[in-house]
Amino acid sequence: MVDEAKEILTTSETAKILGVSVRTAQLLIEGGTIPSWKTPGGHRRVYRRDVLTLVPDAVGKPAVASARVILIARPERLAEYEAALKAAPSCFIDSYTDPYAALLAIGRRAPAAVVIEAEPPTDRGSLMEALQSDPALHGTQILLVGGPEPLRRGDLVPTVGRLRIIEGPARLGEAAEAAVRGSSQLPSPFVVEPAFAVPGNEAQRLLALERSGLVDTPPEDVFDRLTWLAAQTLDMPIALITLLTPTRQWFKSRQGLDMADTPRSWAFCNHTILQNRCMVAEDLAADPRFADNPAVVDAPNFRFYAGCPVVDPDGFTLGSLCVIDTKPRTLDETQKHILTNLAALVSDEIKLRATDSQLRRAIDTLDRGGR
Repeated sequence: MVDEAKEILTTSETAKILGVSVRTAQLLIEGGTIPSWKTPGGHRRVYRRDVLTLVPDAVGKPAVASARVILIARPERLAEYEAALKAAPSCFIDSYTDPYAALLAIGRRAPAAVVIEAEPPTDRGSLMEALQSDPALHGTQILLVGGPEPLRRGDLVPTVGRLRIIEGPARLGEAAEAAVRGSSQLPSPFVVEPAFAVPGNEAQRLLALERSGLVDTPPEDVFDRLTWLAAQTLDMPIALITLLTPTRQWFKSRQGLDMADTPRSWAFCNHTILQNRCMVAEDLAADPRFADNPAVVDAPNFRFYAGCPVVDPDGFTLGSLCVIDTKPRTLDETQKHILTNLAALVSDEIKLRATDSQLRRAIDTLDRGGR
């Protein structure tokens, strides 16, 4: 009998199992995410067991780990912890002052970590019990901020390997980044160092983008309305919803620009997806990150860029909502807030689609079971 775990697969068979394109499978294989070797004819081959480590439930862990970090703290301390978590570029932060609202928000999508303020009046005992008793959160790390004193008092009983004590906000960003990237982090899909900035969780992000099913789909009114609003409200000639594939910056929606995509190396959004907030470049020609960019040096001679991340339900940044001008300019705080909120609406639409797909799969499963 042939051992199924040792069965040899081609790249296309790997892509089929993972539910991704052949190109994405090639990047994962060539970049070392999936161990492989070459046949005498030069074709890549992999073992099925190595592919199954990226499939949900195949080895007891999700194919794509979460990039979400849930923060629970008192209102007067929330801003301090959020500032500390800015040092965690791979994380998408959801902040709550009400522990029960946080537990509700976690839902079926387990975050990479839950950050809990140890000091009263947080109901630590009930909260920790809820987190530790939920089997869906077995892979979620609990970061308790406030030092070891609560443990010495016997208020909390840690689950080995899941609870980490952070004595103060200074080390919180480092701990959250480690929780997101951790042992589930996939290696970079690039065989050589890319000519553009990439996040530390790029391979996971690319799988999340593939799973979204958005790339190379027709224009849709729901997205076009948002780019139109961005252009009109901010008085910008160009507004885009970008999605960053391994090689391209593809525009799901565009206002004021004829091209449907650009090489990934041209994307100003490469820098936007490295952070969790609006990024503004007031004069691209004077910015060392972009001064040599072909879209700045030559036609269309862009000079201004502002973009905000667009994220999926698991907190992975798929691209951005951005506005561009051919002359240097600035955005005031109100305008930045407008762009941030419009990007959040794009993210909400993507999250609704993921929920709808999940519900449809559940209904199909129930229907098949009833036959």
